Amino acid sequence: MSFDLLSEPIRKYIRDKGWEQLRPIQTASIAKILSTDDNYILASRTASGKTEAAFLPILSKVDFNETGVRVVYISPLIALINDQFYRIEELCKNLDVTVTKWHGEANKTLKDRLIKQPNGIVLITPESLEAMFVNKPFNVKQLFSNIKYVVIDEIHSFIGTDRGTQLKSLLSRLQNVNSKPFNIVGLSATIGDYNEAKKFTGNELKTKVLLDRTAKEINALFRYFKNKNEELPLKLLKDLYIETKDNKVLIFPNSRGRAEEVAVKLKKISDRVKGHSDYFSHHSSVDKEVREYVEYFAKNNNRQSFCISCTSTLELGIDIGTVDEIVQIDATHSITSLIQRVGRSGRKDRESSNLFLYATNEWSLLQSVACWLLYKEGFIEPPQTNEKPYDILLHQALSITKGHSGVRLTDLVKQLKENFAFNQVEVSEIEAILNHLIEIDFLEKLQHEVIIGVEGEKIVNSRDFYSVFKTEENFKVVNAGNTIGEIPFSPQIIEDENILLSAKIWKIKFVDHKSKKIEVIPAKDGKKPMFYGGGATIHSKIREKMLEILYSETGYDFLDQPSCDETETLRKDFSVFNVRILQSDRPLLTTEKHLQLFTFTGTRINRTIQLLLNIAGIKNTLDDSSSSFDIEVPKQELISKWNSLIQPLADIDSHITILLQANPALLDFSKWGRYLPENFQVKLIKDKYFDIEYTGQLLATMKLIENK
Repeated sequence: MSFDLLSEPIRKYIRDKGWEQLRPIQTASIAKILSTDDNYILASRTASGKTEAAFLPILSKVDFNETGVRVVYISPLIALINDQFYRIEELCKNLDVTVTKWHGEANKTLKDRLIKQPNGIVLITPESLEAMFVNKPFNVKQLFSNIKYVVIDEIHSFIGTDRGTQLKSLLSRLQNVNSKPFNIVGLSATIGDYNEAKKFTGNELKTKVLLDRTAKEINALFRYFKNKNEELPLKLLKDLYIETKDNKVLIFPNSRGRAEEVAVKLKKISDRVKGHSDYFSHHSSVDKEVREYVEYFAKNNNRQSFCISCTSTLELGIDIGTVDEIVQIDATHSITSLIQRVGRSGRKDRESSNLFLYATNEWSLLQSVACWLLYKEGFIEPPQTNEKPYDILLHQALSITKGHSGVRLTDLVKQLKENFAFNQVEVSEIEAILNHLIEIDFLEKLQHEVIIGVEGEKIVNSRDFYSVFKTEENFKVVNAGNTIGEIPFSPQIIEDENILLSAKIWKIKFVDHKSKKIEVIPAKDGKKPMFYGGGATIHSKIREKMLEILYSETGYDFLDQPSCDETETLRKDFSVFNVRILQSDRPLLTTEKHLQLFTFTGTRINRTIQLLLNIAGIKNTLDDSSSSFDIEVPKQELISKWNSLIQPLADIDSHITILLQANPALLDFSKWGRYLPENFQVKLIKDKYFDIEYTGQLLATMKLIENK
């Protein structure tokens, strides 16, 4: 029995907690981690005890009397570190083990104490680990040369991202610092590709997946409120209020501005009918202390109803206690995100979740239904992978050079080539990137060595260097000395304009451009703040499912009557196209003055099709929400050029080069890509922004079906 394998202090902890039994993922992980030296990915749904599944056996197995930090816990969020700190510290209460938080906001005295006497467990973000490698490499060696385990929390949030590549590189560098290899345990909600998760260990053959398939029953209900305006319709908000007023609820709109609008307007309705006043917003622009208060309130509030309107900041595993209902306003951009959000609800004693999906236009409704059906079928998007992450390699080259205060050029090439994050990148490619860094004075060559160059110093000495994701330039919003949050500067930021932030309404009294500060006072009415963000990337499988729904006669019992009516209206609209083969037939709506081509495919393929249309001289406008193109040439011109549309794919690099020269903002998805040589920038865009291979496959078989 797994319980008997644990050390006595850990068994005492479990007895003191009064646990009747271990969870399935815990039983499996205890037996495996204690009996082998393999790496593990522990995958199970949210709130299934994954943290304990990792730490119960690790704390039983590791000898903490040995010098140095013995266990490193890596988290994607500082808030998650602060949250998990108490759980891990409590797990250690019968052991003489120190648990230390290490991030930008953590206590400096405790960090200094750890440096003097390295021991126990450290909780850290990838960015703080990067900063340590860059600024205090001697501390890295002193602290982390005797690690036994690294635990990566929410590993799915790193997969397929630049931050994930950075983390792989840091783990590879950490292995080099260690006297002997350490083991890795990744914690994950359900993900689409476990092989990608295994790559974080650097040794896929020695990495096993422990998967708890226990599903939570989800009661889903779709509601439809057609809306052509910028703001949500009052009918939807009233319905949402009635549905949520007596429960603990998380509402997920798809933007920070919408999150503020929902929180403020529901609170107004509640005030009017003398309901509860606990309406909050929670997103990256709300002040950290305010967010922490909201989390604390939700976690420690056993009786009162509350409502938190939030973004992906509450998608990951911050413990906010029991939530009764999840509301999604308009379609999620991915099934992975839908699973994460739904996983936040369900009472501890009830194995089901309540999910309400509100749609405000026909395409959002169709996408919501498609995501839901794919989720029921067990499909999860595989992550977007990039075998050759040149931009992150460039960043790590600067990091290594700075950390070593100069390094032999041959050693730098060797270190990058042997780093398992970059094992697909050729030596010749590494050398080309490093030579370019020397040319632009990011690196300076001194005989056989390179040091950070004059231009490079400006980059690596910035606090912004440690992260590989872009951050907004924000203005701090302050009322009577209290920080409310931060918002990007926009045309809306002028004196006497009213904005919504932190679930309250504010009037702007003064804008200080020099210190980037906005003074506000409370107000009675206002507009949601403007935030800038890139559009979502939708997987082609979701769009294909949307097409399938349109040509199906199936009724869905989870739809309310307006949703059923709208679905039937869409089906009637598309019945004029004689679509027979869903894989290849695509509707082309032709009227006297107008052509509209519906591709029903993923965002990256649509971008590639648009590039090919532009090369062919076919003027067009892409609406990715409906996966359609408005074509601005006569039908005969489109038909005549259609079959030759894929020809430029054979020489796509030169076309992307011309496009990039005309529009450098194309590379905005990559923080470090703009410092690469141009041919590497083109490769990066080809791999991450477009989808050349699948576009070629789709267009080779695509048949345009005109309306009858």
